[in-house]
Amino acid sequence: MSPQTPPPSPPIVLVPGHWLGAWAWDAVAARLRATGHTVTALTLPGLEDAVTPRAGIRYEDHVRAVLDAVTAHDGPVVLVAHSGAGAPVTSALDAAPERVARVVYVDSGPSADGVVPEPDLRQDAVELPLPSFAELEAGGASLAGLDAAALDRFRERAVPHPAGALRERIVLRDDRRHGVPATLVCCSIPSATVQALVASGEPMFAAVAALTDARYVDLPTGHWPMWSAPAELADVLAGAAAGDA
Repeated sequence: MSPQTPPPSPPIVLVPGHWLGAWAWDAVAARLRATGHTVTALTLPGLEDAVTPRAGIRYEDHVRAVLDAVTAHDGPVVLVAHSGAGAPVTSALDAAPERVARVVYVDSGPSADGVVPEPDLRQDAVELPLPSFAELEAGGASLAGLDAAALDRFRERAVPHPAGALRERIVLRDDRRHGVPATLVCCSIPSATVQALVASGEPMFAAVAALTDARYVDLPTGHWPMWSAPAELADVLAGAAAGDA
């Protein structure tokens, strides 16, 4: 009797953080596709290029883009959020939890109901430009693993993030999102520290504490592991997908 053929892995949808487009995932997506995975990498509305109009982009536009990518597939997907994409991914998960086999937060995490992604943005701001690298590091975004060429490429290709997608209050309605299996890929902060903060009741990690099926994976590198450790990150995502095959 021949062994049973394992079920196919679910498609993987990659959502980049602030200032980035689908291009940010190129190396990760290529490795995943080379091993047979179906991959969709997103460019959220307003982040297509530097001349794209951003004044009319709202948070709901980003959520809809994620939802459209998820529901374009016949079955549930593995939905991956990097950094600030944790917010629209959480909202998309809230809208259609049954369409997500697993959610993966890469140096990111789920958002809580009522949170404003960037509460300090001026009301008249149209966009949020990429800050200096010194400012990013001062804010806790490690550049570890990125050489001068990678930083130059980041600066050249980064697109100002639409401000309208960052200053609206997040409204979440479906608690089923807490039960969707989640993987937290910990880069800037070790998983042991994250779990200790969750256990301590730290308010910033309240949405993580609500997860009922959370796995932690350490990938010690900087805040942009798709560039500093693309092969390792791709393998983590492949493992997450295989776990839900």
